Amino acid sequence: MKELDLGTGKIGSLVKKFSVPCVISMVVAALYNIVDQIFIGWSAAGAYGNAATNIVYPFTVFALGLALLVGDGAAAGFSIALGKGDKK
Repeated sequence: MKELDLGTGKIGSLVKKFSVPCVISMVVAALYNIVDQIFIGWSAAGAYGNAATNIVYPFTVFALGLALLVGDGAAAGFSIALGKGDKK
């Protein structure tokens, strides 16, 4: 398995390396929501289906926010440990 060079790599290249997948995932999530709304609007549910998904969407964003809170907290702890030289 290839070892990551987070402690020794250049910051610019690391930001490029890790930001591209993040941007792609955000675009895919936005397109998924748009296409989902189109298909729901065309279905028998129509406007009621779109209203239901628009009500649930903020809860989905909230859950994603909590997941990012935990993930970013773990990443911060990992970075601090990496800075101290603790690779365990």
